[in-house]
Amino acid sequence: MPYQVTILPSGHQLLVADNESVLDAALREQGSVLPYGCRNGTCGSCMATIQSGQVNYSEGRPPGLSEREQAEGKALLCQARPRSDLVIVAREVKTSGDLVVKTLPCRVEHRELLAPDVMRLFLKLPNTERLQFLAGHYIDILLADGRRRSFSLANPPHADELLELHIRQVPGGFFTDYLFNRMKDKALLRFQGPLGTFALREESPRPILLIGGGTGFAPLKGMLEHAFHIGLDRPLHLYWGARAKVDLYLDALPRRWLAEHANFRYTPVLSEPHPEDQWLGRTGWVHEAVVTDYPELRGYDVYMSGPPPMIAAAKPVFADRGLPAEQLFYDSFEFAPR
Repeated sequence: MPYQVTILPSGHQLLVADNESVLDAALREQGSVLPYGCRNGTCGSCMATIQSGQVNYSEGRPPGLSEREQAEGKALLCQARPRSDLVIVAREVKTSGDLVVKTLPCRVEHRELLAPDVMRLFLKLPNTERLQFLAGHYIDILLADGRRRSFSLANPPHADELLELHIRQVPGGFFTDYLFNRMKDKALLRFQGPLGTFALREESPRPILLIGGGTGFAPLKGMLEHAFHIGLDRPLHLYWGARAKVDLYLDALPRRWLAEHANFRYTPVLSEPHPEDQWLGRTGWVHEAVVTDYPELRGYDVYMSGPPPMIAAAKPVFADRGLPAEQLFYDSFEFAPR
C-alpha cells in the first residue's frame, strides 16, 4: 500500500511504495524535484524535516544523519522509507540556480563508437557522489593545462548512475584526438557541472518542437527521456538534421520512441544524403522543414541545439513565423579553439 507524502512549502504530493525511498519516488513521479548528492546516505544533501509521520531505514541510521539531527526530526530522503503518510519540509529544485555546481573526478566506464566521427562516452562518478542536473544541462571536462571542453549530458536526470556524452571528433582537436585515438577505458578525468540554462520547461502548457543538428541530439535525448519518464502528455516533435544517413547515429532510438509514445513524432532531415543512402525522407535544412510543417509558431515552445550556423539561420525565420523570443530555448555547440 503506497503512502502519501506532502512536501512543504510547495504542497507537492507524491505516492511512495513501502519498499522505496522518498527520493526514489520523487525521481520516479516528478523528475528531480528534491535535491540530492550521493544517493547513498553519506553527503546529507537530501536532508529534510519530518513534520508528521514515520520513516525507517533498511540498514539503520545512515552515516550522513547524526543522532541529534534524527532526534530533531531530520531525515535523509534518499534512504528514508515511509511507514505512514508523511508531511515533510524540504527545499525543492525548480531552476538551474537551485543546483550545486561541483568539481568531481570520474572514470571512463566505457566508450562506444556510434559513427565514424561520433563517440558515446560513459562516465562513472565515485560511489559517494551523484550529479544532480536538469535535462539539457552540460558539463565541462577539465584538462590538465586548465582548458575546458563542454559537452551536453545525453542521459536524463533519473538515470544518473553513469553520465552519457556524445562527442564528435574535431579535426586537429586536442581532446577529441585523445578520446578517439589514445584514451583507454578506466581513464580518469575531472569535470565541473552541471552548467547551463538549457532545460525543459515542464510547467508550460504548449506543445514542444525539438530541433537538433548533429550531436545536438544529445541534450534533446535527455529531455525526451525525462519527458517520457514523468509522463509529460504534451505533443513532442523531434527534428534531427544531419548531412548523411550515417550522421543519424542513434536513428533507431527515436524510431523506437515512435512505437512507444503516442504524443511523439520524429522527422529526420538530411542536407547532403549519399547516393548509397537511398534516402526517401526529408532533405534540405532542418529549420526549413520545421516551418514547412508549422507555418505559425506562436503556440509552441521550441528547443534547438547544434552548430551556431544552424541556430543563427533558424532564429529570424522562426521569429517571422510568430515565435516569441521567450518561447525559444537554444544551446549553441561551438568548437573550442585549440
